[in-house]
Amino acid sequence: MSSLLLGLDVGTYSSKGVLVSPDGEVLRSAVVEHGIELPRPGWAEHDADGVWWRDTVALTQQLLDGDPYRGSDVAGVALSAIGPCLLPLDVAGRPLRKAILYGVDSRAGEEIALLNERWGEDEIFAFSGMRLTSQAVGPKILWLRRHEPEVWERTERITTASSYLVYKLTDEHRIDRHTASHFMPLYNLAAHEWSGRYAEGLVGTDRLPQLGWSDEVAGTVTEAAAEMTGLRAGTPVAVGAVDALSEAISVGVISPGDLMIMYGSTTFFILVLEDPLPNKVTWTTAGAFHGQHALAAGMATTGALTRWFRDELARDLPADQAYGRLFTEAAGIAPGAEGLLVLPYFSGERTPIDDPNARGVIAGLDLRHRREHLFRAVLEGVAYGIRHNLESFEAIGAPIKRIVAVGGGAQGDTWLRIVSDVAGRTQEVPALTIGASYGDAFLAGLATGQVRHEALSQWVGEYRAVEPDPVVRTVYDAGYARYVELYRAARPVLHALSGV
Repeated sequence: MSSLLLGLDVGTYSSKGVLVSPDGEVLRSAVVEHGIELPRPGWAEHDADGVWWRDTVALTQQLLDGDPYRGSDVAGVALSAIGPCLLPLDVAGRPLRKAILYGVDSRAGEEIALLNERWGEDEIFAFSGMRLTSQAVGPKILWLRRHEPEVWERTERITTASSYLVYKLTDEHRIDRHTASHFMPLYNLAAHEWSGRYAEGLVGTDRLPQLGWSDEVAGTVTEAAAEMTGLRAGTPVAVGAVDALSEAISVGVISPGDLMIMYGSTTFFILVLEDPLPNKVTWTTAGAFHGQHALAAGMATTGALTRWFRDELARDLPADQAYGRLFTEAAGIAPGAEGLLVLPYFSGERTPIDDPNARGVIAGLDLRHRREHLFRAVLEGVAYGIRHNLESFEAIGAPIKRIVAVGGGAQGDTWLRIVSDVAGRTQEVPALTIGASYGDAFLAGLATGQVRHEALSQWVGEYRAVEPDPVVRTVYDAGYARYVELYRAARPVLHALSGV
């Protein structure tokens, strides 16, 4: 009898899948790596079929190869992916161009200004619960209409990454309300429904996916998708979620006051709320489950920055040892990196500064500094950015009861300890940190009735605490003040450089 749960997650640089039993035991896992296309400064794209769907097929084939598991063993599937993205589809459901990615793609700055001028920034904020930023899909739709009219003429539907994968599996166009919240100004946060109030010049809401909560069934696997993936036709598929929301679920962040910090290619924050808390710094969204809300925030370049560092400044190190060596060497450098300070804005920045024209800075270099100092300063720069976001949550009165750390950057202690020391905050780290695909498997269990919400504590298990070291607080308080001041002082120059 089918009872296993399949979770699949497509991220910025890799995709992951897990096959899980109803009691939370991971039976199999698989990873597929891919790249990201950066055709112009401020642009970031993925090939929907060449990355998202290809990875999904590869993962399911690896996990369900018949030794010993096959598609007939799977009771339910849930997917998550990067988001919110913009992918236009033609009348046959085929992508018309590369997908325009989430907030790391900042091409639509002019369109943000146009929409604010047309409707009023305060009015859009009152309706959507957040300001238009590079994270918003509405301005990117306008960019597509203005800059690629030949594509727009053929566009029948607008979708995003997780929704496209659900469509490929089921032929159903569905989107979770958390991701849909970022389609402003087309989503009514108060009603949790699409709205045509500001749709003029953008897109009719009939061309957007049907809304659902993350733990609802979107549809079932089609015969065509079954043939490609190895899944059984008729297998239920959940609506799913954006990757960060599934990651939060994977570590038990589902109660009001729980805050997840996801150390991925970007750093993402999700704080669970009972009631919405609109503000102009973070993003106020729907939650995963009916009636729930969340505050979300995100930095643009964090894990991607350590990857850049490895690829460009540590080419002499074997690929399978590079990260280990870099983190070990950085751990041997004293807090403050002997006077180095990094602004990690290598792809602009999302929250809390909302500045797509910001750029990275390495300040304080002298001839005594070595690669390990630079890498330590990169980790500390990201930590200062995390503190900046946490202080933004506090400033708007957001109730943070506990912080749970998850993601690739949370696998070792060095970066976690730096963040706790810089922010003066305790972070809880689950013993089991598999990632968003594990949260997807739980969503699949909820959607099919294989598990109940209260089973999540058993799935997650124990946590360990990473406590801040009060001895280094003075060093990092001074470093953080310089970090904030460096951005303010350098901003005009960085904006000028972004146009070069």
